[in-house]
Amino acid sequence: MSAALESPHPATQISEIPGIVARLRATFESGGTRPLPWRREQLRRLRALVGEHGDELLEALRADLGKPALEAWAADIAAVRLEAALALRNLRRWTRPERVGWLPFPGRARVVREPLGVVLVISPWNYPVQLLLSPLVSALAAGNCAVLKPSEVTAHTSALLARLVPLYLDPDAVAVVEGAVAETTALLAERFDHVFYTGNGRVGRIVMEAAAKFLTPVTLELGGKSPCIVHEDANLRVAARRIAWGKFLNAGQTCIAPDYVLVHRDRESLLLAELGAAIREFYGEDPRTSPDYARIASERHHRRLVGLLSDGEVVIGGGFDAGQRYLAPTVLRRVALESPIMQEEIFGPILPVLPVASIDEAIGIVRRGEKPLALYVFTEDRAVEERVLAETSSGGACVNGTILHIAHPSLPFGGVGESGMGAYHGRHGFEALCHRRAVLTRGTRFDPKLLYPPYGSLKTKIVKRLT
Repeated sequence: MSAALESPHPATQISEIPGIVARLRATFESGGTRPLPWRREQLRRLRALVGEHGDELLEALRADLGKPALEAWAADIAAVRLEAALALRNLRRWTRPERVGWLPFPGRARVVREPLGVVLVISPWNYPVQLLLSPLVSALAAGNCAVLKPSEVTAHTSALLARLVPLYLDPDAVAVVEGAVAETTALLAERFDHVFYTGNGRVGRIVMEAAAKFLTPVTLELGGKSPCIVHEDANLRVAARRIAWGKFLNAGQTCIAPDYVLVHRDRESLLLAELGAAIREFYGEDPRTSPDYARIASERHHRRLVGLLSDGEVVIGGGFDAGQRYLAPTVLRRVALESPIMQEEIFGPILPVLPVASIDEAIGIVRRGEKPLALYVFTEDRAVEERVLAETSSGGACVNGTILHIAHPSLPFGGVGESGMGAYHGRHGFEALCHRRAVLTRGTRFDPKLLYPPYGSLKTKIVKRLT
């Protein structure tokens, strides 16, 4: 048995948490994380960690989630390697002081980016490597220390990362705290300089409330019901393949997975047929036997998802096995907008397809809900594309595609409203985890008395004229 599949590491002792945070705080106060060589070395080591132990990480992800190797490598391991490589290439440019505009009085103005301090990263279970270590890339690039809290749901991955991180990264600057609610609660009682949380809105509110005690800034990457609009002119075969891929990736356990589809009623039957064809092509006649289809993370999540199957008519899939935490790729129709499945984020392999009479109706349905983390529209009409984007709001969007906007390193990834606040990836993550400090430097050889009292009418006139 490999190290990845040994009994999960026990939870960190709650009594140790204040000392861990204090140790990292002392490291930061020493100034040791500020030099660019230290940051580069930590980023290189992080990249080496996921590269050199890729097979172990794949095995842990398979044990926790049944993830296919290709999906796990691309979404969890390669994502971290690419983030670290991007930061390494651009770190000097990102950290260079930024000269800013002309002043109506003598002086040199610049923006200096400085690290915040000690960052807490709380990650979820659905992409337990990427969503723990990608924010760490941003934290290290900005010169911070970090406490990492992996999800207890993916216990094998958590244990493996808890073992590997201190072997590769500076243990006085980066620490892993394992555990569940009690350990997370203890962490949130400590003072941090930024809290980065990925998960659901209910816990996001708890995180924000705890951070408010110290006026700590937060980045909240949440979720929501990401809609997919299929206009009547869409290429249905391409749309169906891309929707099915985005929806059933990781068995639907993706925060930006298409949550439901709104399709023109004249095209509903054709889209359903194409979805069925795409699912069979991807996973065969029996997805249970496919090596490329993941499993639900826990028995509790499986029970919740099975309970949603009765909210519509099953036209594709619907099979499940509680013992294997298996739920087939499933498509529902005749789903009421008021049904439970349309009131909560599904976060699983169930796709409701709802017919609409027009693009107006589709936009109206989207606007009645909370702002989602992602929005997808399939159309060949540029005017329809622009209208959907102009009349809706979401954290991100794809036109004639799903999911892939998250992979573009120059695009910010984040939510809006109920789907989150703040964004990261690439330079956006670096900026999120550093402070942009305004600095004005004036010389002393010339010291005009214009702004000093007594003022008088002449000085007033001159200042008015200059400004």
